[in-house]
Amino acid sequence: MKAEPNFSPRSFAVVGAGPVGCIVAAFLAKGGYDVTLCDVIPELIEPAKDPGIIIEGAENIQQKVARTCISIDDLADNVPDVIFITVKATATPLIASAIESFYKEGVYAVSWQNGIDTELALAQVLGKKPVMRAVVNYGCGLAKPGHVRMPFHHPPHFIQELDPGSEHAAIAIAEVLTKCGLGTERTDSIISMVWRKAILNASMNPICAVTGFTMAQAMSDPISFQLVDSLIKECVKIARANEISLGWDFYPYAIEYMGNAGDHKPSMLMDIEMKRRTEVDYINGKFVEYGQQAGIETPYNISIRNLVKALESKF
Repeated sequence: MKAEPNFSPRSFAVVGAGPVGCIVAAFLAKGGYDVTLCDVIPELIEPAKDPGIIIEGAENIQQKVARTCISIDDLADNVPDVIFITVKATATPLIASAIESFYKEGVYAVSWQNGIDTELALAQVLGKKPVMRAVVNYGCGLAKPGHVRMPFHHPPHFIQELDPGSEHAAIAIAEVLTKCGLGTERTDSIISMVWRKAILNASMNPICAVTGFTMAQAMSDPISFQLVDSLIKECVKIARANEISLGWDFYPYAIEYMGNAGDHKPSMLMDIEMKRRTEVDYINGKFVEYGQQAGIETPYNISIRNLVKALESKF
């Protein structure tokens, strides 16, 4: 199915110059599109214009972007066709409010983030029509500002609109990303994909954050693995109680996937080490919330969320 001809995006803004945002910005710019990279930390965006964003690993490119800015308000001077939100989920409501100040009909905002319901945080402010959700299938980490290590890239990535009337725009955005090298498909199953990924994150990331283990260490240690296993099972129970489709074989898939996770640190552990606030409220916190909604006890998610937040309280 091809996109309708009335939406052909040429200009993009990427809000968040962490590894995920740098990858999106670099690929779009490499494809010849007008790209603005925005972040409140000047040091993160400075390399994007000179010498350009460097990506090493599964993909290897060096690419400059057209412009950078340190405030979303600056986007009002040159309103983009599409805004990708790649910041930590906790900042989403604030980002949405900033976008609202210059939003106009025909501009779309894509949640390109971890966690459950990040797109709803955008829609609460902007409405459903301009909002989309994406699920990203690459691994990345920031070696230093503007320099990203990308250990794996497993396209396709997926995108879906919240309002059926915006389907043509989701298709158009997917086509642009694919043309630029980030193979992306518009889907009807984004909620299922979001939850499948969130369960993996909820079962692994906070365990590593609390113990200091890498993913491989968490899976090989029998004590921490018991917690990982219990979190998977609890999250699956919550998803099914809320009629979220995971597929009949999700549990063995999750165990196999995390067993191959490798000896590296997930983002939640890196956040704790850098004394930054984590996304635990949008990951384990959401499983607690949806468990309450369905009348399901969530002792493992409550416990691990509270342990992570206890670590955060020291910052």
